[in-house]
Amino acid sequence: MGTAPTEVLAFPKISAIVRENRTAEVIVAGNSRIVPAGESLQELRNNALALVMGEAQTLQRPVRVQIEDPEGHGELIVHPDNKIESVSYEPRPTRRRAEAPETTPGTVAPAVTDAAPARAPQPAATPTEPAAIPAAAATADGRPCPPNSVESGATPAPANPVEPQTAALAGEAPPTRRTLKETSFLVSAPVLEPATQGWRGTLTRLGVRMDPSAEELSEREDIRTVSQHWPGPRTIAVVNRKGGANKTPTVVMLSAILARYSGAATVAWDNNESQGNLGWRTEKGSHDRSVLDLIDSSTELLSPATNAAEIAKFVHHQTADKFDVLRSDENEEGDHEVTAEEVDIAHQVLTRYYRLVVMDSGNTARAANWRRMIDHTNQLVVPVTAIEDRAEAARLTLQTLESRGGHDAELARNAVVIVSESTDAKRSMTGEALKRAKDEAQRIADGFEPFVRAVVRIPYDPALVNGPIRYEALQPATRRAWLAAAAAVAAGF
Repeated sequence: MGTAPTEVLAFPKISAIVRENRTAEVIVAGNSRIVPAGESLQELRNNALALVMGEAQTLQRPVRVQIEDPEGHGELIVHPDNKIESVSYEPRPTRRRAEAPETTPGTVAPAVTDAAPARAPQPAATPTEPAAIPAAAATADGRPCPPNSVESGATPAPANPVEPQTAALAGEAPPTRRTLKETSFLVSAPVLEPATQGWRGTLTRLGVRMDPSAEELSEREDIRTVSQHWPGPRTIAVVNRKGGANKTPTVVMLSAILARYSGAATVAWDNNESQGNLGWRTEKGSHDRSVLDLIDSSTELLSPATNAAEIAKFVHHQTADKFDVLRSDENEEGDHEVTAEEVDIAHQVLTRYYRLVVMDSGNTARAANWRRMIDHTNQLVVPVTAIEDRAEAARLTLQTLESRGGHDAELARNAVVIVSESTDAKRSMTGEALKRAKDEAQRIADGFEPFVRAVVRIPYDPALVNGPIRYEALQPATRRAWLAAAAAVAAGF
């Protein structure tokens, strides 16, 4: 027979503490034991539980353990045979984005109505207006009916139930039945899958089914949003009139997340007037072709007889992140600037072969190719680093579009602003300097929030600073933030 939770001794006092900085310790009777490092917080939790199980096996009895975690706190009972019971668990309150939709809407039971309409209530008699007295009714032989047998304005009730055929002959509506179209045996409410993350996920894998935390539900909702398919192609423009505002990393990350989760054919297009750097931050294919080569071959690519795989001659596939890149012209001796008409041609070709087009841009909002890009845009994204001149350039970019009115102004009002923490000398920043950098990012984010549809903050990550950008190379917190950013963008489709 098993031991009841109330019978398990609280001695020795055991605590398992897992911290956000990927360190953990198990404290047994005041003695701290460092938990072996893991690749993730989840692996740290498993390692911490392994130490507690070792203590239970040493004592040859169940032990109580208090758990502390970035997601919440509670109490478990760990048995020597590796069985784990949850005594209590309380999640920590999490800050949710204001624009995030509810993730678990409650189901409402359908209202049940009577088939026959209700009779309207009769007005009550008042002292100054006595109730009307019905005229005396007579039977077939001329004798009066009893006074209480007839109500004012009501049909006399028969002494015996009336058959439907008789009721129909008497002018009464027969009882109605509901049609089979009004019901269904299918379960319409979504089934909530158990937790997979945190202590809740650990307990679920050990056989104690736990509901997901609010943070996990939020992540599931973001994944659902970016996994959607939309009728017709969609074009995203990433713009800021200032260089070094994180435009190219934003293009790469949005393309990677949308391609990975939605499975839709996605292309990142470097729409710089001459030479951009999107090609430098992504994988290069087995050729050197650019947007100019695609424009020159547009007639062939738009022909109904052309195979869809022919587009691979002009784009550079990202093997891990599953999207393609259309590079700008990298010919050092060339001086060609892309025109508005060439933007039209390239966009027509790409939207034939791809469902999502993510456009990088130059720094000149007056350039012909920049303005024509805006004409094709469905969703505007304005990246900015937490530096005041980048933020001011982003504000001026939005102000320029808003002043043009029409489609441009609508894009500005529904824009998504992505604020990345400053990367300038970040590796040498410690303590108070790091706090100031985070405070500055929050100040800039708060400043944009009243004027656009959504603002998302991205933490500093060294994998975004130099070299080719890979989604899997990012830290977990950075990947989560970019998923939220991509969901905010996709919500505008």
